[in-house]
Amino acid sequence: MKQQRQTTIKDIARELKVSVATVSRALRDTHDVSKETREKVLRKVEELHYRPNFNATGLVTHKSHNIAIILPTITNYYFSTVITGIQEIAYQNNYNIILYVTGESPAREIEIARDLPLSSIDGLLVCVTSESDKSNHLKAIIDKGIPIVFFDRAAEIKNTSKVTQNDFGGAFMAVEHLIKNGYRKIAHIGGPLTLSFTKERLRGYLAALKKYNLPVYHKRIIHSGFTQQSGTEDTMKLWASLSIKPDAIFAANDRKAVGAMLALKEMGINIGKEVGVAGFTNDPVAAIITPSLTTIEEPALEVGKKSCELLLKHISKKNFIPEEVVLNGKLIVRHSTIMGED
Repeated sequence: MKQQRQTTIKDIARELKVSVATVSRALRDTHDVSKETREKVLRKVEELHYRPNFNATGLVTHKSHNIAIILPTITNYYFSTVITGIQEIAYQNNYNIILYVTGESPAREIEIARDLPLSSIDGLLVCVTSESDKSNHLKAIIDKGIPIVFFDRAAEIKNTSKVTQNDFGGAFMAVEHLIKNGYRKIAHIGGPLTLSFTKERLRGYLAALKKYNLPVYHKRIIHSGFTQQSGTEDTMKLWASLSIKPDAIFAANDRKAVGAMLALKEMGINIGKEVGVAGFTNDPVAAIITPSLTTIEEPALEVGKKSCELLLKHISKKNFIPEEVVLNGKLIVRHSTIMGED
């Protein structure tokens, strides 16, 4: 069976009775092609099912149409949703994505950055590991002319674009909700203090206590990892070390919140009625655990979309001015913070 020939720019030019150069400029959306001509070209592209040959055009434009993503995990609901947003924008713009997973290992992150095939990627989207305290390996990539946009967790590198959620505002909303529901002795189990968003969530927690004139007891604050096990261990430590037990826990993420709830259940403590629990993410588990978990819904899909849009701008315009975008979350109230629940 004879294979059907792939449509070329020459075919489009012949159909429209214009030059190949005109079609090429229209596809690149250059300033010297009228809107009417570009629309005609795009209609014909759709009609003839034209797909650009990036292997050929890359030799001319020095672009691979590949975007690399470095992130801690892909099994986490938040990150899988971010990837969905990135993928949507990348595919709309004829870019492929290549995933590199660090497994929350700073050494693995450095190794990935060192071994990246820089000639085969046009840009990089990065969420640093929770224990990362170095950024020289990422700065070296930027110095070689490859743009980087950080999402969720950003390295401390100046003049780079970053897309994050409003961690301070989300934490403040969660703790204020606990206070308004009658809880007063609120503990905080946070993530590693090396991360800027951990500091912002701590700052939001402290600001809410201050607004309602509640005392800050630093023994009620623990920083560790982001896992469910960390949440369980942190809660056990609080109950073992404090003579006056907390009546609520604000966790840095839902996995830690679920871990805290399991610890409270093990100790025979009624969640909601005796101790309120609030998280941060709106992982699907938050809606199905018993009692259901009050949390801050993160705009994960929008984080992915916006970070990819910014990276494409950096790729197309070498002098694009870096932007820092902060997206707001939303309070989702469920049964874990209702004192009347049994």
